[in-house]
Amino acid sequence: IMWKIFKDENDYNEKAIIGFISFAIMVVFGLVDLVTGLMGKDLIINDYVYNSFVWVTLGSFGIAGAEKVYKK
Repeated sequence: IMWKIFKDENDYNEKAIIGFISFAIMVVFGLVDLVTGLMGKDLIINDYVYNSFVWVTLGSFGIAGAEKVYKK
């Protein structure tokens, strides 16, 4: 069943799924950073790791949105 999403004809928007997962990871980073900050410890996340999730999220949602607007 999982492999059906990788076929050309399906009901799933893979870009939106990847964008949501990337956004969810960013939210988890933010919550963990908040909790560790309240505990008085620093959560060290490299900027390029967090920025890569930002670009994946923006790219995925941007492409998915553009496809929705500019349908064939």
